[in-house]
Amino acid sequence: MRKYDNRNNKNNNSHTKSRRYLEKWEDNLKKGQILSVLFSGVGGQGIILATTVLAKAAIKSGFDVKVSEVHGMAQRGGSVEGSVRIGKEVFSPIISRADFIVAAEKLEALRYIGKLQSGGFLLVNDYEIYPSTVFSKDTEYPKNIEERISNLTKNYMIIDAVQIALRLNEIRAANMVLLGALSNFLPLEPGCWTGAIKENVPSKALNVNIEAFNSGKNL
Repeated sequence: MRKYDNRNNKNNNSHTKSRRYLEKWEDNLKKGQILSVLFSGVGGQGIILATTVLAKAAIKSGFDVKVSEVHGMAQRGGSVEGSVRIGKEVFSPIISRADFIVAAEKLEALRYIGKLQSGGFLLVNDYEIYPSTVFSKDTEYPKNIEERISNLTKNYMIIDAVQIALRLNEIRAANMVLLGALSNFLPLEPGCWTGAIKENVPSKALNVNIEAFNSGKNL
């Protein structure tokens, strides 16, 4: 599985796969199925914002939405997750299996991959944040995470979202890069994504967040 950033232009296979998922879920949602998206990351990576933007974009696209947020140890840099369920009619926010997982950190991708639905898709930020236990020498950061992911699913994409955000001089916009990439897989109206970002991002950071979203979408 290749990494998708400016170092690699051979993304036709990525486009074909995202289009296939897009068409599949456009049909599934019309049939009344529920689409479940799980976000995972570390406190400070904007998981809650990403969850909120997706939920608002889905609402603006005419869907019923239920959101379940688990803040975890957000204030101490611990594991954080947020989930969104989308459909014609959604009764519960609880996800047992996710159709899509968006991981803002590599270890969190490995931590949550067991919740990925068979045939689901995983988007992973190529970024490592070492837990405090690593610095205290109680444990080691897992090696070969990408190889371990590839042994569990072939439906995944590694995205250098932090480097893309840094080129925009705003590392905190990496979550929007990931959302932009995710948007290629979901049958939501483009204008609804932009509208959701405008409603949830401060005006001083709006332009860079929209640019980050578009950078992810155009990978």
